[in-house]
Amino acid sequence: MTDRVYNVLFLCTGNSARSILAEAILNRVGQGRFKANSAGSQPAGQVHPHALDLLKNLNYGTDWARSKSWDEFASADAEHLDFVFTVCDNAAAEVCPAWPGQPMSAHWGVPDPAAASGTDAEIRYAFSETHRMLYARISIFTSLPLTSIGRLALQERLDEIGKTR
Repeated sequence: MTDRVYNVLFLCTGNSARSILAEAILNRVGQGRFKANSAGSQPAGQVHPHALDLLKNLNYGTDWARSKSWDEFASADAEHLDFVFTVCDNAAAEVCPAWPGQPMSAHWGVPDPAAASGTDAEIRYAFSETHRMLYARISIFTSLPLTSIGRLALQERLDEIGKTR
């Protein structure tokens, strides 16, 4: 094992639900091996209340949660990023932000629970399903042998993870 901590950024458009959930999950599942952040290309300015409720119900702390711009992570003095994952849903015709530079990146699109409609129970279910999908993908990611896998093979695995349902 290595003591290296990998910096990961989850990107979405609004940074109010999906990328926030992914940040929380990786910071828990990554057990100190990963430092996750999230941001949006057009931040909503607030975290969706259902995302906060879900995180609290799953015993995540939420004091850290805020909707922020990807500009915070693009400045010259920002921490080096090892991985950037977009979690917006291309099937919903959303514009997914692209990240310039050299971090490994992949698209892990999931439906936007903030766009869910219906009863409160249906909306909460949409948030729960988004959490489930992201949790599965992030769990696979954290189990990869990052120190012993080649860059091309790692990129293939990252792309495959984005197809995990």
